[in-house]
This record gives sequence, structure tokens and C-alpha cells, in this order.
Amino acid sequence: MKRSFLAAATAICLCTTSAHAGPVAEFELAFGDMYSSYRSALFATNSGDAEKSAKALKALDMKWADLTSVYADSPPPQYQDDPQWSQMIADVTGYLEQAESEAAAGQLPVAHVTLEAIREEFGSLHGRNGVQTFSDRMNAYHAEMEHVLELDLSGFDDAAANRVLEYAGVLGYLADDVLALPPAQAAGNAEYEPLAAAFRASVDQFVEAARARDAAAVQSAVAGLKVPYSKFFLKFG
Repeated sequence: MKRSFLAAATAICLCTTSAHAGPVAEFELAFGDMYSSYRSALFATNSGDAEKSAKALKALDMKWADLTSVYADSPPPQYQDDPQWSQMIADVTGYLEQAESEAAAGQLPVAHVTLEAIREEFGSLHGRNGVQTFSDRMNAYHAEMEHVLELDLSGFDDAAANRVLEYAGVLGYLADDVLALPPAQAAGNAEYEPLAAAFRASVDQFVEAARARDAAAVQSAVAGLKVPYSKFFLKFG
């Protein structure tokens, strides 16, 4: 409850500021635009398509350059007291350059892993400064989902069933947290509800299978987690 209240309070603050076009909102809009390109680059490097990856990374590079040209030496109010702001800028720039180099060399899976480090940098930035966004909550879900996808379900004994049930509880909670407060760009967007519903359904299916302790149902539900999340994240995360 505390987490959801904090998320709601933060969003209310940002939305209120947006209405007045203040410096906090201006940065959030620019950051959101850049982060959309970041999500596209993540998906492109994970697709195995070299040309698509090169274009996505170039677009991200341009958006990041635009952002840092304004804010690298003059952080917005919400990050003015962050002692690691300059280091964060340098680290993200370094990761982006590294990912571009790896992609150009045909090492798309390696480039994808490198780009994942950027997500962690932004998450740490928000955490240090008491900021929580829709993307942060989606990333928290993603981190736990990855653990579920890596589970060995070949021997579904009582211990495995109990472990799956624990993960189901965690994913259910994190999914509730994600959906409790839609992102600003969801307003008036006809794609939000279908994607959110598919994401919710995938989690519900996993929870139900875990509660039933049904090995075949659990395997099917686990296999059905990634795609709905990925589509939702690409558009709104």
C-alpha cells in the first residue's frame, strides 16, 4: 500500500507540474521521449535484426545527445542534489557507445545485455532521489519475471510447487502495482487497455496454475508470461 501511495503521489506531483509546464515536467517529457527510443533499441537488439538494431541505436543516440546537451551540466530540480548525476550521464553515454560498437560488430545479444545496464542506471537514479515511475514498476516486475522464466520445472515436486507459488505471489503483487497507476501516455490511447488486460491475464493464469500445483498448467503459464509483458513494455513501459 505504501508503495502504491508513493507512486500515486509522485505521479500527481508530475502531472500537476506538467500542467504548469515547469522544469520538472519539461525534463520528464524529454526523458520519456528518449526512453521510448531506449525501449525500441532494447527490442531491436533482442530481435536479431542488425539493420533494425543500427537504426534504433542511432535514434537513441540522437535522443540521448539532445537530452544531455541541455541537462548534463544543469540537472532538473528533482535531481539537482544528486551527487552521482554527472557519473550517471557518463556511464549511460559509455554504455550506449559500447552497445553501438557491439551491434556494429554483429554482437547483438551482447549489445542487448549492455543496454540492460542503462535501465539499471535510470532505476538507481530514481531510487536515490525518491522518484518512482510507471517504468520503474514495470522494471521491478521484469526482474522477478526473469527469475520465473529461468526456473527448472522438469522435476515438479512439492518443493518446486512451493517455490512457484511464492513467485506467483510476488508477480501478482508487482502486477497490481504496475496497473494501479497507468502512465500519462495511456490517457486517450486505445492500445493501453488491451495490452494491460493481456498482461493481467498472463499473470492471473500463472497465479491460478501455481495455486492448483498443476505442473503442465504452470509450464504453460510460464511460457505465456513474456510476450504480453514485452508488448506492454514496448508501448508504455
